[in-house]
Amino acid sequence: MKNILLVVLLVFISLSSFAQDSTITPVNNSFDSKLIKNENYEMTWFMEIDTSKIEIGKIKTEIKRIKNNVLIITSVKMNQAQTKWVDTTLAHINNLKPIYHSSYNQQRDMVLNFDKKVTGYYFDKKTNTKSEIAETTSGSYFDSNIYPQLIRWLPLNNEYHKTISIFDYNPSAKTGVIKAFIKNVKKGKLPGNGDRGVWIVKVTDDISDNKAIMTFYIDINNRQIIRQEVDMQGRKMIMELIS
Repeated sequence: MKNILLVVLLVFISLSSFAQDSTITPVNNSFDSKLIKNENYEMTWFMEIDTSKIEIGKIKTEIKRIKNNVLIITSVKMNQAQTKWVDTTLAHINNLKPIYHSSYNQQRDMVLNFDKKVTGYYFDKKTNTKSEIAETTSGSYFDSNIYPQLIRWLPLNNEYHKTISIFDYNPSAKTGVIKAFIKNVKKGKLPGNGDRGVWIVKVTDDISDNKAIMTFYIDINNRQIIRQEVDMQGRKMIMELIS
């Protein structure tokens, strides 16, 4: 009898561990689609130098529910750049399975269409070369451009940690299905505003070879991203919501 109880206990522990550590994908996720709302918000982008914050740009985000899909448009205007960086992502709203992603900036244009293969093109403006994209993938994954939004829609709680399967295309780095990692979540207060409760979420990903540590400050009540920090090799960037 004791042996049977021991086996049952070990199986239970194993299953509990698997449930906590299993990878989040469109076919295995627990995000709340009801949290996805039509919204427009803007953040100021700073570079932290010593103890000073130097503004380097603005980031505008628009989220739209369109029938069974969600559309996310991100526009980045750097102070020292003449043109904007615009990313557009379309995904199924019930599971965030990717449909389309386009990205346009001064250095390159890129279009991704997600089906059995990832197809599209990559146009390098520096070399004036256009490459056709036809990537064979396996498994289930999110577009890398949507996963920072996905984080705010997850059932966050203290010590929550997960792996997220994402697809990213970058001919000068990694291309294909890679991972992002929610390292830790804890309840806290917004820096500079001790009255506002937030989830503090630490994240890394394979895009930066896990060298960049991203910290999201997400309002506990409305799940708005209020602040985001990026720490990488001694440098720090901060994005703050414009209220």
